[in-house]
Amino acid sequence: MDSRTDTTRRLCDYVDVPKTVVIADDHPSFRASARAILESEGFQVIGEAEDGAGAIAAVHKLAPDVLLLDVQLPDMDGFAVCRECGLNGGPPAVVLVSSRDASDYGGLIEQSGARGFIAKAELSGAALAALLG
Repeated sequence: MDSRTDTTRRLCDYVDVPKTVVIADDHPSFRASARAILESEGFQVIGEAEDGAGAIAAVHKLAPDVLLLDVQLPDMDGFAVCRECGLNGGPPAVVLVSSRDASDYGGLIEQSGARGFIAKAELSGAALAALLG
């Protein structure tokens, strides 16, 4: 393990940040990469979904602390999923991800009620913890 991973793992283990995650993305390779990154840095990935309906079902079934949610899903966009998940008024904290830049979405990210946005290329446990902490 490198020192960055050790530091991030200590951060997740000792700082009161949400720890359970569901990853919703239509690309299996991104889900696998995100799982590997987040689990190596102290998060527990408890589920995955490949579309918006699956993300909503996983949130209701698994009650994660965090939903890592792709903006562009095949059946509905991440903003619609975010609205649907926010109807119950509680967790999860939604963090949007995309291969596109946040500026491409104008004010939609801020209006969505999501905790924030992370570009897929910049995903790390530290970036996620920073948004959640």
